[in-house]
Amino acid sequence: MKYLMGIDNGGTFSKVAIFDENGKQISVASEPTVTITPKSGYTERNMDELWDVNVAAIRKAIEKSEINPEDIAGVSFSGHGKGLYMVGYDGKPSYNGIVSTDTRAWAQVERWYQNGTNEKVYEMTFQEILAVQPVSLLAWFKENKPEVLEATKYIFAVKDYIRYMLTGEAYSEYTDCSGSNLVNFTTKQHDKELMRLFGIEECYDKLPPLRNSFDICGHITKAASEKTLLPEGIPVAAGMFDVNACGIASGLSDEEKMCMIAGTWSINEFIKKEPVTNGTVDLNSFFCIPGYFLVEESSPTSAGNMEWFIKNLMNYEKIGAKEARGSIYDITNEWVSSIEPQDSNVIFLPFLNGSNEDPLAKGTFIGLTAFHSKKHMLRAVYEGIVFSHVTHVKKLLKNREVPKSISLSGGAANSDVWIQIFADALQIPIDVIEDKEIGAQGAAMAAGIAAGIYNDYQDAVKRTVTITKTIVPRVEYKEIYEEKYATYRAVIDGLGGAWSHFKN
Repeated sequence: MKYLMGIDNGGTFSKVAIFDENGKQISVASEPTVTITPKSGYTERNMDELWDVNVAAIRKAIEKSEINPEDIAGVSFSGHGKGLYMVGYDGKPSYNGIVSTDTRAWAQVERWYQNGTNEKVYEMTFQEILAVQPVSLLAWFKENKPEVLEATKYIFAVKDYIRYMLTGEAYSEYTDCSGSNLVNFTTKQHDKELMRLFGIEECYDKLPPLRNSFDICGHITKAASEKTLLPEGIPVAAGMFDVNACGIASGLSDEEKMCMIAGTWSINEFIKKEPVTNGTVDLNSFFCIPGYFLVEESSPTSAGNMEWFIKNLMNYEKIGAKEARGSIYDITNEWVSSIEPQDSNVIFLPFLNGSNEDPLAKGTFIGLTAFHSKKHMLRAVYEGIVFSHVTHVKKLLKNREVPKSISLSGGAANSDVWIQIFADALQIPIDVIEDKEIGAQGAAMAAGIAAGIYNDYQDAVKRTVTITKTIVPRVEYKEIYEEKYATYRAVIDGLGGAWSHFKN
């Protein structure tokens, strides 16, 4: 039996998991990453510290697995998309890494939409421009910190930086770059004219060569082996955007399937053999399966909002001995299930980390009275996050048939209460994927192809993906959730003119 390692760097944690050839998770190690917020809208991380965190997680995963490290056949990666990780000519970071919740470049994006740049870009990339995409951030650096760009040799996504540290070789990768307005969809390459449209043509030569997710992009160096315990010389595959990783590990291998990931980001996606170019969806990108495009609707509006609620509005130590017998998530589920949806009219906008409505929109509760408790507020958080997913799914369904079911993964998939809300609000059955580090598993699938263990992703899906249960929608809740979703939309529309007053 050979083993595969997937390394997943998300918005708040670096996770490393080891799987056997059949997708069984042997061990997992998770290390928190420190987010630096020097200003409102800025989310950064120290890249040297990020590397140290990855080293610690890799070593811990190997030690916990109790396997012989020499039996690890390959390594690959998934990571949050967008953001920006820059390395200088001295091989060291030229600035802090920028995380995928950063909104500092909103003014650059606003200008591009005002002067028509977005329309010219769309003809080449078939996607909208987001403030957190590297093109927007690079334009911000050019205008505000040009010395950083001058000192930069390589422009990376987060996973590319970690791969660079393990191999010493610099590469870009299609799924990340094509979802970041960095690739011309016609030529399938980086494009000088595209960079010129953004006003950052000097960055073109800083973009490393493009590779497919399963391509070998170097091997573990001696120095990296000594730090991590990974065998020197084993192949390292390019890896992929975590949206792709979670999708492929959810079984997203043909055009019938559709999936949602409810983690820090609300990810909603399906694949097609051609991009959707009618303007009804925000993002098209290359999928990890060659020949397919990923049609994606996403925003940082998902389960991260619930973590904020737990941290700031639930005092776990003082909840009481009776309730504290379970985990904090057992308690949140009990709170939410104690209130029927028709008995609470509180609306929560899940925009604490960003929005799918307006780049300046903020999170808020609407409809609170003296009657309402934290339990009502928490139900509103669960529902608001679902409603953000519903908004994305409705846009996707303008371009395809309603699927027989939708696969769900991420933090929300661990809560039957929450899954039921998804099913009831969408009126579509929800398939729950086996509970494991799904982003890391997608990465491990890429490593398995590179190592010759799997023929392709379809083979990997057949051998490793398991649906544990399906939650069906309750028809009697259809009208209730339709009315609540209509109220959610009315609140968003009503606040449309207010967000410009909340720039900080």
